[in-house]
Parts: sequence; structure tokens; C-alpha cells
Amino acid sequence: MKTALVWGAGGDIGRVLLAKLVADGWMVHAVLHRPGDQTLKKLTPYLMDADVRVPYEVQMAITGISQESAQVDLSIYAAGDITSLKVAEMAPEDWDRILGANLTGAYLTTHYSLPLLADDAHLVFIGAISERLRLPGLGAYAAAKAGLEAFVEALSKEERKRRVTLVRPAAVNTSFWEKVPFRMPTNALSPEDVAQRVLEAHHHGHKGILDLSE
Repeated sequence: MKTALVWGAGGDIGRVLLAKLVADGWMVHAVLHRPGDQTLKKLTPYLMDADVRVPYEVQMAITGISQESAQVDLSIYAAGDITSLKVAEMAPEDWDRILGANLTGAYLTTHYSLPLLADDAHLVFIGAISERLRLPGLGAYAAAKAGLEAFVEALSKEERKRRVTLVRPAAVNTSFWEKVPFRMPTNALSPEDVAQRVLEAHHHGHKGILDLSE
């Protein structure tokens, strides 16, 4: 049985990825940002809470996972957060929260999980088309997603024996739209669309950029 690890499993895309992986017969470790979401226990017993922005919590999550699995074959970083605040209005803690969820968390989860990943493991990071996000109020989010792209590109050159994929979806119909004053495009992808493309890419041996903008 193959083993997967989903960071941000409580989010819209993370939930669908978790459900699809379980349905495909994977053993899935699911990490939530917020405790108390018991509905996901119906999908996997390997459920835990960790704030991806906090090194100690990420390290403890990996320690717990290592007690259940000898290695992880597929790691998906689907955690994130968004806000709409102009620079003049944005407090330092707002900036830290958005950068932490979208970028620092990607580093921390990767850093602590690398020893647990199989030699040929596949690492997937859910990004965005960052150049389309450079709008008033989205400075922190756009910067974080652009930074994620740079991080993933460097990581792929460091971990050449492993596959590394950056997913670049266009608009996705998630609860993020409730946090920003923009109208969701009518052609927005569903979380199911994104999850299906991610898993297809995994099965087809994909690495590099997975562009879902078309």
C-alpha cells in the first residue's frame, strides 16, 4: 500500500485530495490546521493537527507520522491562507500569517519530512498563477505564491531523485473567495477538478510546473 501525506487536509482542495486518495487505496496521513474536525476521521484514522507555521508543531506531526509509516511516497502541500489588505492597512501579524501559511509552511513541512520521504517520493505544492494576483490588497498573498514558485524550483534542483511538482491553478471555487472583495470568475475550477488533475499528474510521472490555467 502506498502512503500519502496531505498538509492542509481541512481545506477545500485538501479534503477532496484526501477523499480521492483513500478511495484509490492509499494510506493517507492528514494534517489539519485547526483541531476538532472529526468528519475527516471517516476517511482516515491517521489524522492530526499542526500549525504549519510553527516548527515544533510540524516536527511533532512528522514524529507521529513516522511511528505509523516507514516512509511516505506522496506529499502534498495544500495549506494556505489569504487576506485582502492594502499595505497601509496591513499589520505585521497579517503579513506573517499569509507568508507563514503559503510559503514558510511549505519550507517547514518539507524540511522536517524529507527524512521520511521515499527516495523516489513525489512532492506536490499547490500554488497559484501569482502574476495575476498583483492586485490592491493581495500584496502578501501574491508575494507568498511567487516565493513558493522560487522555493519549489530550487527544491527540485536539490532533490533530483525525487519528483517535485508546482500546481498553478487559475481561480478555484473555494472558501477563499469569502475573504476577498472580488467576484469569482464563472469559469473557476472546482476543488474536484484540481484534485483530479493532481492525482493524474502523479500517476503519469509528472514533475515541474502543472499549469491548470487552461
